[in-house]
Amino acid sequence: MDVNKVIIVGRLTRDPEARVTPSGINVASVSVATNFFYKNQEGQKNEQVEYHNVVVWRRLAEIATQYLKKGRRVLIEGRLQTRSWEGNDGAKRQRTEIIADNLIMLDSAGAGGGAAARPAQETPEQETPEVVTAAPRDAETKNPSTSEEISVEDIPF
Repeated sequence: MDVNKVIIVGRLTRDPEARVTPSGINVASVSVATNFFYKNQEGQKNEQVEYHNVVVWRRLAEIATQYLKKGRRVLIEGRLQTRSWEGNDGAKRQRTEIIADNLIMLDSAGAGGGAAARPAQETPEQETPEVVTAAPRDAETKNPSTSEEISVEDIPF
């Protein structure tokens, strides 16, 4: 059995970029930074930052575009996918991305700007994560949204 599963927890480095495919499917791109701390041979604490490109599709893309902002802490669950294409200059390019299946907003709803917007007395145990899961394709056809705005009641958690 093969497994392609990725789970990352980090902060958004920019606001989501939303677009619509020619066939009318919503897609959003986000970038998430994760940190890794370690001590080198001299005992000095070092930090390594990794940046992850994440692609979110359909209803999950609409929700991400509406609620996610730069600096928010998120947990992304999905799979790795590598795309290849030929650039305008004729050079072959490729990009590895995380295709998101689930999204959990770890900051409280009012803390749109990350750590700076969080009250000093608030601890992670006090936060209530907001869980958003990609809905099956047939569920979208059964409940089409008539409103452009996504209401909190529409979020499946």
